[in-house]
Amino acid sequence: MDKITSTSNAKVKRLVNLKKKRKARDEEKVFLVEGIRMFREMPSEILKEVYVSETFYKKERDMTGQFLTENGRKKAAVEILSDTVFGYVSDTKTPQGILCVARQKEYGVEDVAKGEIPHIIVLDHLQDPGNLGTIFRTAEGAGVTGIIMNQESVDIYNPKTIRSTMGSIYRMPFCYTADLADAVRFLKAKGVRTYAAHLEGICDYDKEDYQKPCAFLIGNEGNGLTQEIAELADTYIKIPMKGEVESLNAAIAASVLMFEAARQRRG
Repeated sequence: MDKITSTSNAKVKRLVNLKKKRKARDEEKVFLVEGIRMFREMPSEILKEVYVSETFYKKERDMTGQFLTENGRKKAAVEILSDTVFGYVSDTKTPQGILCVARQKEYGVEDVAKGEIPHIIVLDHLQDPGNLGTIFRTAEGAGVTGIIMNQESVDIYNPKTIRSTMGSIYRMPFCYTADLADAVRFLKAKGVRTYAAHLEGICDYDKEDYQKPCAFLIGNEGNGLTQEIAELADTYIKIPMKGEVESLNAAIAASVLMFEAARQRRG
């Protein structure tokens, strides 16, 4: 098979643009995924394109020139890039040699709120890609039914965020909303009790009952929840701190709350 050897190639320029720009990803409704594990876990219906380094291809190709995984063949032709060009389009310091273009998933607030006993995370202006990826991964492990974010939050399809999800991006329902307050009101109207992780919280987080439909409201890493969203909470809760620590990292705080709800629901 022929390989792409120039960084001036149109396909290469497009990949770099998709890597760097949220607008480009959203216009095409795609995102980039790197790494063999993330490739293997990807649902075949969202896979669009596969790019591999020359070295990777020589090691992993089969007789037909299609890429074969442990879980069976993925239905996408392979495009080979020279090792140098692959390093140019990669977003990692030590590329694994495989990069995919995948279709973005589309959910609405109604989809995220589905389920007999919803367990939802609401993110208000979250900015750190690593935090968002960690929340997605932890949410899957804790049995969260969906995540809602405002459009000012960091892009879930940021390559760093995708890596941080460790595959949970494929399985965790989520949506961005232009009006987070309206989304929270929608949840409340559906009988979902809302809890704000807040410095003014009086109730310890583990003294509340999360066995019924609930949503945790998590704010920006530096400023916390906006006043508008905080005022929509049914209850302010706190995670008791020792020493001089005032609060936890947003992802860690969310993890504590999610797993308390999971613990209670296990009975």
